[in-house]
Amino acid sequence: MRMVLLVGLPGSGKSTYLKRIGVEGLSSDTIRKWLVDDETDQSIHSRVFETLRYLLRQRLMLGRPLTYIDATNLTVADRAPFLGLGRSYGCQLEALFFDVPLETCLERNRQRSRVVPEEAMERMAARLVPPTAEEGFTWVTRLT
Repeated sequence: MRMVLLVGLPGSGKSTYLKRIGVEGLSSDTIRKWLVDDETDQSIHSRVFETLRYLLRQRLMLGRPLTYIDATNLTVADRAPFLGLGRSYGCQLEALFFDVPLETCLERNRQRSRVVPEEAMERMAARLVPPTAEEGFTWVTRLT
C-alpha cells in the first residue's frame, strides 16, 4: 500500500493536481464541508483531522492500494500522525511538496471563490517545514 501526503500552502496547487490526475484524495476541506457545511470553518480543526485519520485508517484496513491526503500538512508535527498510521500498515510513504512561493499562492488565493485571509497565509508560510526522508517518507517529490 502507498500513502501520499500533499504538503503546501493554500493556493499551491494541491487539489488542482489531484483533479488533473483524476484522483479523489481525503481532503480536510471536504470534511469541513461535510461536518459544518463550510470548508473554511477553522473552529473544528481537531475534529476534522480526527475524522481524516479515521477515514485513512478505514482505507488502510480495507487494503486500498493508494491514498492521497489533501491538506496543508505544513509541519513535521502535522505529518507525524499520518506517517505513524502508514507505518503501522506497512505503507510506502510519499510526500508531494508543492514548493510554490507565497506571492504566487497569495495571487491564486485572491482568484478563488474561497479566500484564505492573507494574514493567515503569511502565518502558514512562516510555519512551513519542507518534508524530508528523515521524517520517515519513502520518498519526497518537490513540485514547483
